[in-house]
Amino acid sequence: MPISAPEPLLSVAGLSAGYGKITVLHDVSLTIRPGEIVALLGPNGAGKTTLLCAVSGLLPWTGTVHFGGADLAGLSPRETARRGLVHVVEGHRVFTQLSVADNLLLAGYDVPRGERAARVDEALSHFPEIAAKRADKAGALSGGQQQMLAVAQGLVRRPRLLMLDEPSAGLSPVLVDRVLAVAAALRANGTAVLLVEQLIEKALRLADRVYALAQGRIVLEAATSEDDLPHRLERAYFGHDVPTALHG
Repeated sequence: MPISAPEPLLSVAGLSAGYGKITVLHDVSLTIRPGEIVALLGPNGAGKTTLLCAVSGLLPWTGTVHFGGADLAGLSPRETARRGLVHVVEGHRVFTQLSVADNLLLAGYDVPRGERAARVDEALSHFPEIAAKRADKAGALSGGQQQMLAVAQGLVRRPRLLMLDEPSAGLSPVLVDRVLAVAAALRANGTAVLLVEQLIEKALRLADRVYALAQGRIVLEAATSEDDLPHRLERAYFGHDVPTALHG
């Protein structure tokens, strides 16, 4: 056992955020250490996507968010990405009229030209299906392949922390396992991953720790190695009257 745990890479404390006058998150606190995978679980409408959007700078928030020891208050998504915090948003957010390769080159727009091509090749090495179609327009890819491309765009940034929002959406079971294997490989190389996922069993097998959200509040924090975790998650999920009018 180490003498002490490493300092958190991401530290969120007392965070509240929402949309206009609707507050979705209430006093949320969590930490992610370097090189660990943390699963963020919860019912639809719990606030999972809202939390990722707040941390990455897509939504305003109150509270404190520190990444690598630096305060992220007021930073744009572009600035947080430059610091190594990369958010792969839910859905297939790719440029359909551009080729696969150009989508990836664009993701690394501020990377030195000589390094950019190497990063594109590195990202594509994880996904042979789209590597074989690097000259094709992204719009010609299947929905699952577009989701893989979206993840590959995040990898081009060589993140210190990769936040994945529902990466399994639209993927076949085989490709789901491929994406989660990429997350495991990133962890082996020291990259941290924050994973929002509806496939709870797969997420728990992969993750080191788990947080559960319900009604915009953290209702559980645990190591995934805990024996009674499934029962604790069930109590955390169903012990709250989760609103359905808000989007996660």
